[in-house]
Amino acid sequence: MVTVRRRSRSRSRSRSRRRATQPGAISAFVRFVVCGGGVGLASGFAVGALASFVPWILANALITAVSTLLATELHARFTFGAGGRASRRQHAQSAGSAVAAYAVTCTAMLALRQLVAAPDPVLEQAVYLSASALAGVARFAVLRLVVFARSRSRAAGAPGGARPLPATVSRAAAPANAAELCRAA
Repeated sequence: MVTVRRRSRSRSRSRSRRRATQPGAISAFVRFVVCGGGVGLASGFAVGALASFVPWILANALITAVSTLLATELHARFTFGAGGRASRRQHAQSAGSAVAAYAVTCTAMLALRQLVAAPDPVLEQAVYLSASALAGVARFAVLRLVVFARSRSRAAGAPGGARPLPATVSRAAAPANAAELCRAA
C-alpha cells in the first residue's frame, strides 16, 4: 500500500513538473524556431545534396518525411512541453501539416524554375528556405492549437487528465467554553 501511494505521488509530482514547464506562446515559438529551424536548415542542405542523385521532388518528399518525424519528436519533448514522446495521433496530425508545407515548398520551387531557367544553388536555397519559413509559421499555429493542444488541456486537469490527490485535513479541537471561544476569535 505504501509503495502504491509513493508511486502515485511520484507520478503526480512529474505531472506537476510538466505543467510547470509548459511554455507560453512566445517561449514555444522560440523553441519551435530553434528545433524546427535547425531541422529545416539541415533539411534544406539534405534536399540539395539528395537532389543531385534523384529528382528534386522525390528528394524533397523523402527529406520532408524524415524531418517531420524528427521535428514532431522534438516539438513533443521540448517545444510544446508535452514532456514525452509524440503519440501516433500527433505524428499523423503533424504529417498533415507537413504535407501542406511540402506543397508550399514544391510550388515555390516550381515557380522559381518557371521564372529562372537555370537558377544557381544559392537562389534555390533562398527560395526553398523562404517557403519553408512561411510554411513553418503556419505549422506552428497548427501544432500549438491542434496537434499538441489536447496534451496541454489534459495536463491542466481537463477530463481524462491528471487527477488531484486527496488532501488530508486536520482540525484543532474547538474551544470548550465561552471564554476560550472569545479568545480564539
